[in-house]
Amino acid sequence: MSKILITGAAGFVGFHLSQKLLANGETVIGIDNLNDYYDVSLKQARLEQLFNHKNFQFFQLDLANRSKVDELFASCKPELVVHLAAQAGVRYSLTHPHAYVDSNLVGFTNILEGCRHTEVKHLVYASSSSVYGANTKIPFAVGDQVDHPVSLYAATKRANELMAYTYSHLYQIPTTGLRFFTVYGPWGRPDMAYFSFTKSILNRKPIQVFNHGKMRRDFTYIDDIVEGIIRVVSKIPQSNSTAETKPAPYKIYNIGNNQPVSLVDFIEILENHLGIKAQKELLPMQPGDVPETYADIEDLIKDTGFKPSTPLEVGLKHFVNWYRSYYAV
Repeated sequence: MSKILITGAAGFVGFHLSQKLLANGETVIGIDNLNDYYDVSLKQARLEQLFNHKNFQFFQLDLANRSKVDELFASCKPELVVHLAAQAGVRYSLTHPHAYVDSNLVGFTNILEGCRHTEVKHLVYASSSSVYGANTKIPFAVGDQVDHPVSLYAATKRANELMAYTYSHLYQIPTTGLRFFTVYGPWGRPDMAYFSFTKSILNRKPIQVFNHGKMRRDFTYIDDIVEGIIRVVSKIPQSNSTAETKPAPYKIYNIGNNQPVSLVDFIEILENHLGIKAQKELLPMQPGDVPETYADIEDLIKDTGFKPSTPLEVGLKHFVNWYRSYYAV
């Protein structure tokens, strides 16, 4: 059994990861600031599920609050940290840039400092497929250049990777970054397309389809993301040296389904599960969006033996069943 600190424990991925670890007998310390970026009652409902476990502790805490984060690390002394808390959303970053600086940069610095002073065994943190920006080489590989982000959100996630490398190099803190590819599933985020599409279709309202539907996404089911995180947590990176980098216990992986699906096909699958045809409002590409994401996951398979495999048809069915049950529709 380990004592694991999970930031963003009331969030989509943090909730599912906490549930799985608690079911496995681990002790989980959860942090979340319960901000109102989306429906707070959904976050609270997730927490209610976690409070059923005696090995779960929760602290409502803003990671930008340096003294509070320092106090938490000093008192709880976690052995492992999974950092999932962040200001999410590409489009929101166009209108609320300071939220991303406070949460994703200041907050992450405070987590790194907490890990340094508590001698945490392994820090695993969420990056994003958005770091690949306008890359045209497909599939996206970890070794690809990622120096041209097309949103502030993406820029902060890339900054997190660089900050983590620095701490791994300077202080030998083992860090692993995970570039998630379009995570979906039950208890998901209402700002994500699959969630808002479902709500609009059930309410017989038009859905906004950007780039006239000419987009492809590597949709990755939440259970696959959680399994990938758990495999990576126990795979502590060792100091390594290549021609490009100095020795540091540092690693980055893609976690994606490795099977991009067109937005048009995605909507059709969702329509079939809902039994309702969508009214589509076709719109141009939005600033910050990219036409395609596609994860190269060879490193993940080689190092952990795990490959995400849930088909979109299966994952969306689980989501629709949860949505109908949770919202009683």
